[in-house]
Amino acid sequence: MANFPPVLILAGGLGTRVSSLYPDLPKAMIPVNDEPFIGHQLKLLARENVTDVILCLGHLSETIVEYVGNGEAFGLNVQYSYDGEKLLGTGGAILKASLGLNRPFAVLYGDSYLDTNFYPIYDAFQQADKLGVLAVFENKNQMIPSNLSYKFGMVVHYDKNKPSPNMQYVDYGLSIFKPQAFSAFADKQSFDLAEVFTALIKEKQLAAYEVKDRFYEAGSEQGINELAAYIKIKNK
Repeated sequence: MANFPPVLILAGGLGTRVSSLYPDLPKAMIPVNDEPFIGHQLKLLARENVTDVILCLGHLSETIVEYVGNGEAFGLNVQYSYDGEKLLGTGGAILKASLGLNRPFAVLYGDSYLDTNFYPIYDAFQQADKLGVLAVFENKNQMIPSNLSYKFGMVVHYDKNKPSPNMQYVDYGLSIFKPQAFSAFADKQSFDLAEVFTALIKEKQLAAYEVKDRFYEAGSEQGINELAAYIKIKNK
């Protein structure tokens, strides 16, 4: 089996929803069953035959680098990309980290734990032959507000700020892109990944792959507790 594309993890967020619980820790280092969240995430990536990871870092990055190192302990090759003095936004961080890759790459949110088979998503990306594919989940506004709709394998509407009632799906937390997906943003220093989604949708270049396995997240106290319970059961 061929290796999965390099995975860029957006781990530079401030973690505002859990900052009161862990004021001195970035989200990636929040303990889940006595292990930093990033450890669980990297083990899952190694299981899915990922070999190369780029961590996009910003806030309190030193603790992450100290814990992860070069990734050898997780069976991975881990490199780092830093926002620098100015915050780049999720899109800007991806653009900076992906420079020089010259091949497709995946993007994973830094607080997402996605216990699913990654390869069908990659297959969908290859078969669609579009600039990007977004993994989607039928959420029906249950766990978080749904923010997109798709038809015939293509995302047709995405809006995380003003979702409409007809949106029944949510961004699952994993996407795959050709480098050209970010070409139109090459001159922008700071922008959001949502802007890239919107541009690709307009050009009919954002495919969708529906995942049936639910997502877990470490961006809220409730999410951390649910994830801890799930991992405990899973590891029995």
